[in-house]
Amino acid sequence: MTGKTPEGAGTAGKDAAPGRGMKRFYKDVAIEDRSGEGAGLLLDGKHVRTPGKAPLRLPTRALAEAVAEEWRAQGERIDPSTMPLTKLANSAIDGVAGREQAVIDDIVAHAGSDLLCYRAQGPEALVEVQATHWDPVLAWAKTVLGAPLFLAEGVVHVAQPPASLDRLKQTLAGRDAFSLAALHVMTALTGSALLALAVAARRLTPEEAWAASHFDEDWQISQWGEDAEAAERRKNRWRDFEAAAKTLALAQDRASA
Repeated sequence: MTGKTPEGAGTAGKDAAPGRGMKRFYKDVAIEDRSGEGAGLLLDGKHVRTPGKAPLRLPTRALAEAVAEEWRAQGERIDPSTMPLTKLANSAIDGVAGREQAVIDDIVAHAGSDLLCYRAQGPEALVEVQATHWDPVLAWAKTVLGAPLFLAEGVVHVAQPPASLDRLKQTLAGRDAFSLAALHVMTALTGSALLALAVAARRLTPEEAWAASHFDEDWQISQWGEDAEAAERRKNRWRDFEAAAKTLALAQDRASA
């Protein structure tokens, strides 16, 4: 599932579509609530559409407000890289809606080789850090989700119990396109469906889940240092992960609709 940027996001009728670096063409950003249809975004009174030409409608008022803030924050030129919530909303509408089961299957496929199940053989300090921070999440998956998973050392693949993967599918079933889009992004960025689900269940904060997925990388940095390019890539990935976690929280908060 590939998220689409606001480059192709158009507005209704004859309005122009904002492209990368395009001059800002609107002044006012507003939200239109429709009972049972979510909240739409209006630019100078005109509806925003996704790259796929579908109406950009958000499931809750709170999420619509967060997306609207990205549009309000644009300067003289539109910078899609500063609009991760809009990017994810476009992806949810154009890429996930109507394909929910395929997205669930892909998330569960990640769980079949979940990061938390593959442990370092050394050094001892890294092994201990992994156990301290990953074992509680695996225990939660086993006792609360009913999905125990096997551990392995190194990178040799270990097949996970089909019953456990089925339980994870059941956990994801019934979620809306926005929640699934967010969970898919979080899973892909961390390599762990369990970390994404733990954030969804408020078992972990987004910051805790992100840190838990980077212990190996942080260990390497502590030994060898970090180059500027890698630091910038990580910063951009965190931006997308944070946006996905925010989308998940606001999409789940139906009381805010």
